[in-house]
Amino acid sequence: MFDQFPCDRYFDLIHEEARNWSYMKFPYLADQRQQANNADSGWYKVGPLARVNNCDFFDTPLAESCRQDFMLIAGTPLCHLSLAYHWARMIEALHCAEAIRRVLRDPDLMSRDLITHGERQPSGIGVIEAPRGTLFHHYEVDDEDRVTMANLIVSTTSNNWAMNQAICDVANQHLDGNTIDEGLLNLLEVAVRAYDPCLSCATHAVGQMPLIVELQHLNGKRLHAVSKDSRGNIHALA
Repeated sequence: MFDQFPCDRYFDLIHEEARNWSYMKFPYLADQRQQANNADSGWYKVGPLARVNNCDFFDTPLAESCRQDFMLIAGTPLCHLSLAYHWARMIEALHCAEAIRRVLRDPDLMSRDLITHGERQPSGIGVIEAPRGTLFHHYEVDDEDRVTMANLIVSTTSNNWAMNQAICDVANQHLDGNTIDEGLLNLLEVAVRAYDPCLSCATHAVGQMPLIVELQHLNGKRLHAVSKDSRGNIHALA
Protein backbone atom coordinates (compact mmCIF):
# COMPACT_ATOMS: atom_id res chain seq x y z
CA MET A 1 0.00 0.00 0.00
CA PHE A 2 2.88 2.35 0.74
CA ASP A 3 6.62 2.24 1.23
CA GLN A 4 9.40 4.66 2.10
CA PHE A 5 6.90 7.12 3.55
CA PRO A 6 8.63 10.05 5.34
CA CYS A 7 8.19 9.57 9.07
CA ASP A 8 7.72 13.29 9.72
CA ARG A 9 4.45 13.08 7.76
CA TYR A 10 3.04 10.11 9.65
CA PHE A 11 -0.07 12.13 10.52
CA ASP A 12 -0.97 12.32 6.82
CA LEU A 13 -0.85 8.54 6.59
CA ILE A 14 -2.36 7.58 9.95
CA HIS A 15 -5.37 9.22 11.55
CA GLU A 16 -6.65 8.49 15.05
CA GLU A 17 -10.14 8.18 16.45
CA ALA A 18 -11.59 7.62 19.91
CA ARG A 19 -14.34 5.33 21.16
CA ASN A 20 -16.42 6.14 24.24
CA TRP A 21 -15.83 2.68 25.71
CA SER A 22 -12.02 2.62 25.59
CA TYR A 23 -9.14 4.68 26.94
CA MET A 24 -7.04 3.73 23.92
CA LYS A 25 -7.08 5.48 20.58
CA PHE A 26 -7.91 3.66 17.35
CA PRO A 27 -5.39 4.59 14.63
CA TYR A 28 -6.18 3.73 11.01
CA LEU A 29 -4.81 4.24 7.49
CA ALA A 30 -6.57 7.36 6.26
CA ASP A 31 -6.26 6.80 2.50
CA GLN A 32 -7.49 3.21 2.70
CA ARG A 33 -10.56 4.22 4.69
CA GLN A 34 -11.32 7.07 2.31
CA GLN A 35 -11.02 4.82 -0.73
CA ALA A 36 -13.22 2.15 0.84
CA ASN A 37 -15.71 4.77 2.04
CA ASN A 38 -16.24 2.56 5.06
CA ALA A 39 -15.78 3.64 8.67
CA ASP A 40 -14.82 0.08 9.61
CA SER A 41 -11.82 -0.16 7.29
CA GLY A 42 -8.23 1.03 7.31
CA TRP A 43 -7.19 -0.95 10.38
CA TYR A 44 -3.64 -2.24 10.48
CA LYS A 45 -1.34 -4.29 12.71
CA VAL A 46 2.28 -3.90 13.76
CA GLY A 47 4.85 -6.11 15.45
CA PRO A 48 6.78 -9.30 14.70
CA LEU A 49 4.15 -10.90 12.48
CA ALA A 50 3.73 -7.73 10.42
CA ARG A 51 7.49 -7.49 9.94
CA VAL A 52 7.93 -11.15 8.98
CA ASN A 53 5.00 -10.86 6.58
CA ASN A 54 6.51 -7.85 4.84
CA CYS A 55 10.23 -8.57 4.77
CA ASP A 56 11.86 -10.19 1.73
CA PHE A 57 14.54 -11.96 3.76
CA PHE A 58 16.53 -11.95 7.00
CA ASP A 59 20.21 -11.19 6.56
CA THR A 60 21.27 -13.94 8.99
CA PRO A 61 21.20 -17.58 7.85
CA LEU A 62 19.37 -19.34 10.70
CA ALA A 63 16.61 -16.75 10.96
CA GLU A 64 16.16 -16.72 7.20
CA SER A 65 15.82 -20.50 7.15
CA CYS A 66 13.13 -20.27 9.86
CA ARG A 67 11.36 -17.50 7.95
CA GLN A 68 11.17 -19.68 4.87
CA ASP A 69 9.75 -22.56 6.94
CA PHE A 70 7.20 -20.17 8.44
CA MET A 71 6.00 -18.92 5.05
CA LEU A 72 5.85 -22.48 3.70
CA ILE A 73 3.73 -23.77 6.58
CA ALA A 74 1.56 -20.64 6.70
CA GLY A 75 0.74 -21.32 3.06
CA THR A 76 -0.03 -17.70 2.27
CA PRO A 77 2.06 -14.60 1.52
CA LEU A 78 0.36 -12.77 4.41
CA CYS A 79 -0.41 -14.70 7.58
CA HIS A 80 -2.93 -13.02 9.90
CA LEU A 81 -3.31 -15.72 12.58
CA SER A 82 -3.00 -14.10 16.00
CA LEU A 83 -0.98 -16.92 17.55
CA ALA A 84 1.48 -16.75 14.65
CA TYR A 85 2.82 -13.64 16.41
CA HIS A 86 4.65 -15.98 18.80
CA TRP A 87 6.32 -17.85 15.95
CA ALA A 88 7.35 -14.61 14.27
CA ARG A 89 8.65 -13.32 17.61
CA MET A 90 10.91 -16.36 17.97
CA ILE A 91 12.27 -15.89 14.45
CA GLU A 92 13.12 -12.28 15.26
CA ALA A 93 14.76 -13.31 18.55
CA LEU A 94 16.95 -15.76 16.65
CA HIS A 95 17.84 -13.06 14.14
CA CYS A 96 18.79 -10.70 16.98
CA ALA A 97 21.08 -13.31 18.53
CA GLU A 98 22.83 -13.83 15.20
CA ALA A 99 23.06 -10.08 14.57
CA ILE A 100 24.46 -9.40 18.06
CA ARG A 101 27.31 -11.83 17.43
CA ARG A 102 28.10 -9.97 14.21
CA VAL A 103 27.89 -6.52 15.82
CA LEU A 104 30.18 -7.52 18.69
CA ARG A 105 32.94 -8.05 16.14
CA ASP A 106 32.48 -4.56 14.68
CA PRO A 107 35.38 -2.27 15.70
CA ASP A 108 33.07 0.76 15.56
CA LEU A 109 31.37 -0.60 18.67
CA MET A 110 34.35 0.61 20.72
CA SER A 111 34.48 4.01 19.03
CA ARG A 112 34.54 7.12 21.21
CA ASP A 113 32.32 8.98 18.77
CA LEU A 114 29.23 8.64 20.96
CA ILE A 115 27.41 11.96 20.58
CA THR A 116 25.88 13.50 17.50
CA HIS A 117 25.31 17.23 17.11
CA GLY A 118 22.71 19.26 15.26
CA GLU A 119 20.65 22.42 15.30
CA ARG A 120 17.95 22.84 17.91
CA GLN A 121 14.46 22.21 16.55
CA PRO A 122 11.08 23.23 18.02
CA SER A 123 9.57 19.87 17.09
CA GLY A 124 10.74 16.32 16.69
CA ILE A 125 9.23 13.15 15.26
CA GLY A 126 10.70 9.71 15.69
CA VAL A 127 9.49 6.40 14.27
CA ILE A 128 11.24 3.18 15.18
CA GLU A 129 10.62 -0.56 15.14
CA ALA A 130 10.62 -1.94 18.69
CA PRO A 131 10.11 -5.60 19.68
CA ARG A 132 6.36 -5.06 20.18
CA GLY A 133 5.98 -3.11 16.95
CA THR A 134 6.23 0.37 15.47
CA LEU A 135 6.52 3.36 17.81
CA PHE A 136 5.55 6.90 16.81
CA HIS A 137 6.75 9.73 19.09
CA HIS A 138 5.93 13.35 18.25
CA TYR A 139 6.91 16.28 20.50
CA GLU A 140 6.89 20.08 20.30
CA VAL A 141 8.65 22.43 22.73
CA ASP A 142 8.60 26.17 23.39
CA ASP A 143 11.56 28.54 23.64
CA GLU A 144 12.26 27.33 27.18
CA ASP A 145 12.22 23.66 26.12
CA ARG A 146 8.93 22.96 27.84
CA VAL A 147 6.86 20.33 26.07
CA THR A 148 3.79 21.97 24.56
CA MET A 149 2.51 19.00 22.58
CA ALA A 150 3.10 15.27 22.72
CA ASN A 151 1.49 12.54 20.66
CA LEU A 152 2.41 8.89 20.92
CA ILE A 153 1.15 5.92 18.95
CA VAL A 154 2.64 2.90 20.67
CA SER A 155 2.49 -0.65 19.39
CA THR A 156 -0.41 -1.67 21.60
CA THR A 157 -2.44 1.27 20.30
CA SER A 158 -1.79 0.28 16.69
CA ASN A 159 -2.92 -3.28 17.49
CA ASN A 160 -5.96 -2.09 19.43
CA TRP A 161 -8.50 -3.06 16.78
CA ALA A 162 -6.87 -6.45 16.20
CA MET A 163 -6.93 -7.28 19.92
CA ASN A 164 -10.58 -6.29 20.19
CA GLN A 165 -11.39 -8.44 17.17
CA ALA A 166 -9.55 -11.39 18.71
CA ILE A 167 -11.60 -10.99 21.91
CA CYS A 168 -14.81 -10.94 19.86
CA ASP A 169 -13.77 -14.12 18.06
CA VAL A 170 -13.12 -15.90 21.37
CA ALA A 171 -16.46 -14.74 22.79
CA ASN A 172 -18.37 -15.82 19.69
CA GLN A 173 -16.84 -19.29 19.81
CA HIS A 174 -16.72 -20.03 23.54
CA LEU A 175 -19.14 -17.79 25.46
CA ASP A 176 -22.39 -19.51 26.40
CA GLY A 177 -24.16 -16.20 26.91
CA ASN A 178 -24.69 -16.67 30.64
CA THR A 179 -21.47 -16.99 32.61
CA ILE A 180 -17.76 -16.28 32.39
CA ASP A 181 -15.60 -19.15 33.60
CA GLU A 182 -11.87 -19.70 34.04
CA GLY A 183 -11.55 -21.40 30.67
CA LEU A 184 -12.96 -18.36 28.88
CA LEU A 185 -10.67 -16.03 30.84
CA ASN A 186 -7.66 -18.10 29.81
CA LEU A 187 -8.66 -18.00 26.15
CA LEU A 188 -9.15 -14.23 26.31
CA GLU A 189 -5.68 -13.84 27.78
CA VAL A 190 -4.18 -16.07 25.10
CA ALA A 191 -5.78 -13.93 22.40
CA VAL A 192 -4.63 -10.62 23.87
CA ARG A 193 -1.15 -11.69 24.95
CA ALA A 194 -0.33 -12.84 21.41
CA TYR A 195 0.10 -9.15 20.62
CA ASP A 196 2.41 -8.64 23.64
CA PRO A 197 0.45 -5.59 24.79
CA CYS A 198 1.77 -2.92 27.11
CA LEU A 199 -1.53 -1.59 28.42
CA SER A 200 0.13 0.76 30.92
CA CYS A 201 1.86 2.47 27.97
CA ALA A 202 -1.24 2.60 25.81
CA THR A 203 -3.63 3.86 28.48
CA HIS A 204 -1.29 5.66 30.89
CA ALA A 205 -2.62 3.51 33.73
CA VAL A 206 -0.88 3.53 37.10
CA GLY A 207 -0.02 0.35 38.96
CA GLN A 208 -1.02 -3.22 38.31
CA MET A 209 -4.04 -3.87 36.15
CA PRO A 210 -6.05 -7.01 36.94
CA LEU A 211 -8.09 -8.63 34.21
CA ILE A 212 -11.77 -7.73 34.61
CA VAL A 213 -14.36 -9.22 32.26
CA GLU A 214 -18.02 -8.24 32.24
CA LEU A 215 -20.92 -9.86 30.40
CA GLN A 216 -23.58 -7.28 29.60
CA HIS A 217 -27.04 -7.44 28.11
CA LEU A 218 -27.82 -5.27 25.09
CA ASN A 219 -29.61 -2.89 27.45
CA GLY A 220 -26.39 -2.41 29.43
CA LYS A 221 -27.39 -4.53 32.43
CA ARG A 222 -24.50 -6.53 33.84
CA LEU A 223 -25.22 -10.25 33.77
CA HIS A 224 -21.96 -11.60 35.14
CA ALA A 225 -18.50 -10.28 35.99
CA VAL A 226 -15.24 -11.80 37.20
CA SER A 227 -11.71 -10.57 37.78
CA LYS A 228 -8.30 -12.19 37.82
CA ASP A 229 -5.70 -10.56 40.04
CA SER A 230 -1.95 -10.32 39.44
CA ARG A 231 -1.46 -13.71 41.15
CA GLY A 232 -3.95 -15.47 38.91
CA ASN A 233 -6.72 -15.75 41.49
CA ILE A 234 -10.25 -15.43 40.09
CA HIS A 235 -12.94 -13.49 41.94
CA ALA A 236 -16.65 -13.06 41.21
CA LEU A 237 -17.77 -9.43 41.20
CA ALA A 238 -21.07 -8.28 42.61
